[in-house]
Amino acid sequence: MTPLEWLLVELVVVVGSVLQGAVGFGLGLLGAPLLVVVNPSLVPGPLLAGSLFLSVLVALREHRSIDLRGVGWALAGRVPGTLLGAAVLAAIPRRETSLLVGAMVLVAVGLVGMGTRVARSRPALFGAGTLSGFMATTSSIGGPAIALLYQDSEGGRVRGTLSSFFLVGLVISLAGLSLVGRFGPSEILSSVAIFPAVLVGFLLSARIAAVLDRGHTRKVILGASALAGFAVVIEALV
Repeated sequence: MTPLEWLLVELVVVVGSVLQGAVGFGLGLLGAPLLVVVNPSLVPGPLLAGSLFLSVLVALREHRSIDLRGVGWALAGRVPGTLLGAAVLAAIPRRETSLLVGAMVLVAVGLVGMGTRVARSRPALFGAGTLSGFMATTSSIGGPAIALLYQDSEGGRVRGTLSSFFLVGLVISLAGLSLVGRFGPSEILSSVAIFPAVLVGFLLSARIAAVLDRGHTRKVILGASALAGFAVVIEALV
């Protein structure tokens, strides 16, 4: 890549890392559609590795607020959700599946925005994990399903819990890519190259997170989730 392209990559990663470090998700949402245009080799392996690095950093920073019970039940649901997503992709064209996922996210944002509350019971956590696995497999956006369930929690709990949930899923995804030859030496080098941008974004996110924690986290979660839904729909239509 040219120096200008690398600068663009680093800028995208910094902005995405700031969003995820402040809200709990966002690096994949911003990074995937932009980085694949600049350099397709950065997606999915290096971007996932950058997301893993960021998830570790955020989980460590917010470790006191992590809902371990919630993470456990959500992860239990992610497995069947991933299998369901793979089965749907095999039976239904990706365009129609992406439209369905986008519509699901937008409807959920609308319901939550109007005041709908869902208790974080075991079935709800398992269901959110299932939806996250399904959505991540079919459209690469798994964050909103969990984030919307925690939208009324304090910011640290949202960020810490989401990061812990993503951390396990990302390790599994990278292991799978390695097994099929999609995450080798060249991808590892590219990952290391974007790690500094991830670190910068993480450090900058602390101040923004502090501002959002004054009662604004819920609004940003709803906004970012809606953005994710619209992005999936637009990508499918285009």
